[in-house]
Amino acid sequence: MIWLLKLGFLPIRIWDILDILIVGYLIYQVYKLLRGSIAFNIFVGALMLFIIWWLVGALKMDLLSLLLNQFVSVGVIIILIVFQPEVRRFLLLLGNTTLRQRSKFLRRILDRNLRQDSAKKEYFINEILTAMEKMGNQRWGALIVLAPNPEMMEAINNTGVALEANITQQLIESIFNKEGPLHDGAVTIAGNKIQAASCILPLSDNQLIPQSAGLRHRAAVGLTERMDVATFIVSEETGQMSFAYEGKLRQNLSVQEIKTLLLRHFK
Repeated sequence: MIWLLKLGFLPIRIWDILDILIVGYLIYQVYKLLRGSIAFNIFVGALMLFIIWWLVGALKMDLLSLLLNQFVSVGVIIILIVFQPEVRRFLLLLGNTTLRQRSKFLRRILDRNLRQDSAKKEYFINEILTAMEKMGNQRWGALIVLAPNPEMMEAINNTGVALEANITQQLIESIFNKEGPLHDGAVTIAGNKIQAASCILPLSDNQLIPQSAGLRHRAAVGLTERMDVATFIVSEETGQMSFAYEGKLRQNLSVQEIKTLLLRHFK
């Protein structure tokens, strides 16, 4: 056995250092996922309960230990139920990393096909960007969801009006026109098509979202907390453009910043 160093009677191996670093990294990732939400307070409460249970067991307080044992024994099931959205986001984060690596590999193989599609992608992005810029100037509120594939958005699309239409600046503007019947809610885009309009999105309960952010911004963040999608927002009050991804909100972005994000997330 290879020892890295020895502190008194306690030998420390290189694997012990690695173990501590990995656990520390996982705890930090859990903190990033939960901070600012109600789930963080629940997590702290569950952690305190576990510490009390361990302390009670060490002090040989049998009756209290037996009582707390009933809670801890089903703790994993309770955590999975309470933290279902956060666990989903964590697994999506791991899956995204793997899929991105595969995507890079496939892009090298299918580079010729991608070059042919790049002109079409540029056209769709310019249509979305121009529509967002014009709606910002006219103070029309807008919420646009970009998803990797249509199947992912099936449940969300069912809350709105199905369109399956080509992506055009005129159509996007007409949907979010204040006088139009579909301007409330979100537009979903996937598979180079506008899938649906007037869709209802789940609201985020993240306490770190600025108080100035309205329901559109909270809905945009709420969806990205639950699904691997990107959302773009035009504020009805200020005309400013914002972006949400993986539960994080970026506000007051420039046209060039929005274009860069569209290029990155339009599939």
